[in-house]
This record gives sequence, C-alpha cells and structure tokens, in this order.
Amino acid sequence: MPGYFESGKGGWPTVRYFNADTGYNGAPYQQKTSQAMCDELGDPTYMRAYVEDKGPKPCDALAADLTNCSDKQKTFVAAWKAKTPTQRIAELARLEKIGQTLVATAEIVKWNKQRVSILKQLVSLHDEL
Repeated sequence: MPGYFESGKGGWPTVRYFNADTGYNGAPYQQKTSQAMCDELGDPTYMRAYVEDKGPKPCDALAADLTNCSDKQKTFVAAWKAKTPTQRIAELARLEKIGQTLVATAEIVKWNKQRVSILKQLVSLHDEL
C-alpha cells in the first residue's frame, strides 16, 4: 500500500508501494510530472490517482461476477440485492450511524465500512432506475 519511504535509489525519499501484484519487495512510485515528488504527491489529484491505481480495489457490488469481492462480501451482496430499495436505504442509514460511534476491533470497523460501501452501490443502482 502507498506510504513507505526509502532513501537512495533515485533521490530521497523514494516512495514504494506494496500490494498483491508487487509482493513483499514492493515497487517504486513512477513520477508523472517534472515536479519534485513531494510537490507532485502533495497535489490531491495525483495522490488520489496513485492510491486508486496502486491500492487495493474495492468490492464492485454491481459487477456480474462481483469483482474483487470476498466470499463474505458476496454473501452480503446477495442478501441485500434481494431486499427492497427502502430496506437498503434503512440499513445504510443504520450502518452509517453505527460507524460514527463504533469502537471495536479494526476488523469489525473494516467490515462495517465494506457493508456501507456495498449498500451505497446498491442504493445508487435504485437511484439510476
């Protein structure tokens, strides 16, 4: 994941990212402009693009094959696709409210955020109809 700094190798700092594609060795950030790296990645546009490109891909609840979804997420998607739009909206509101005050393990917080993301996608599907 973006955020590791290493001295040497092309100047300091060298930003490396780690994901499933790079493995434990990671890979260096490739600059997109002639700006200093700190200026380039200080620009929210470049930083967002970097994180979205190299970071983990979110579960796509609207994809036919549920791209990048874990088995747990797939089960959640199937259950909530069967519900009415009103039920989805109510559950989304409930989970967002819980997320504001949730004090739990990192795993539980992460699962709550994943469910919120999935429900937002399913609610947006209804909004487009």
